[in-house]
Amino acid sequence: MDFTHDLDARGLNCPLPILKIRKVLNQAESGEVVRMISTDQGSLKDIESFCKQTGNTLLSTTSADREHTFFVRKD
Repeated sequence: MDFTHDLDARGLNCPLPILKIRKVLNQAESGEVVRMISTDQGSLKDIESFCKQTGNTLLSTTSADREHTFFVRKD
């Protein structure tokens, strides 16, 4: 999947991944996509809730080897 911004949040615990992606999305243009990689298990639910609350779209989530990859589009 193509993305405009790449965010490495590996090793960060809640709420830092949310704070980091919020900062990137605030600076992004509508329609741009952010890829974030996190190792925080809580980010699975947190990113989904964050997107619902902020009106952004969670395009996909994948998990492998204790890393979670999210693609979020700013709407």
